Parts: sequence; structure tokens; C-alpha cells
Amino acid sequence: MAEKLPQSYENHRRLDPVYHYVAFGIFLAYFVMALVALIRTPSLDHGWQLLLSVGLILLLGKVRSYALHNQDRIIRLEESLRLERLLPEALRPRIQELKPGQLVSLRFASDEELPTLVEKTLAESRDRESIKKQIKTWRGDTFRI
Repeated sequence: MAEKLPQSYENHRRLDPVYHYVAFGIFLAYFVMALVALIRTPSLDHGWQLLLSVGLILLLGKVRSYALHNQDRIIRLEESLRLERLLPEALRPRIQELKPGQLVSLRFASDEELPTLVEKTLAESRDRESIKKQIKTWRGDTFRI
């Protein structure tokens, strides 16, 4: 996927229009319609319609959650291998101390600044956002779901 601007902290979050607007919009509209129908004319059928609409919204959320968790596991593996290659010998045994969210954030750091960021992250127990804000040379991830 071609990016218009180089990726940075300010623009690295992505929305998928089909998922976030179309699918979620349709399911949300269905929920509202089912709720209105149940309120106007209470019946078992309208109750089931409302229950189905809630189930569809939950399903949509879970599908997204599963995809993101799977992707985070892959990023964790990729970054662990990258850290094995780039970190000085003294820091390599500490790779396992990094939390998944920290590894996910560190993937945006260039190879040159990664060792310093890892050292600061381990020393200060930084969270995802503070890690991303510290990155000077951004390494884009255009494959994120």
C-alpha cells in the first residue's frame, strides 16, 4: 500500500473505511432500528432482532480483536529477532523483559536508535505512547491491520 506521507507518530494510526465506517455503520443502524422497533411494538421477534444486532456488533469487535492480537504476536516475534541482531551482547538477555506493547511500539524505531530506546525502556519501564514519542527516525509499518 503506497503511503502519501512518510509515516510518523502523528499519522501512524489507520482506519479501514470498509470496517470502521461501512460495516460498523450498518451494524449500528441495525441495532438502532431493532431497538426502536422493540420500543414501539414490544414482541418476541423484535427482542430477537435486538439480540441479534448486539451479537453482530460483538462479533465485529471480536474479529477485529483477534486479528490485532495475532498481528501483535507476529510483531513480537519479528522484533525479538531484530533485537537479537541489533542489541549489544549485554542487552540481549533482557529482551524477554520487554512487554508486548513495548515491542509493538519499538518496531517503529530505526535500527540506529533502537538499542538506546530499548535501554531507556527497560530502565524507565516506558509505555507504548512514550516510546513512540521518543522515536526520532520513524520506521514505517504499512502492513498494520
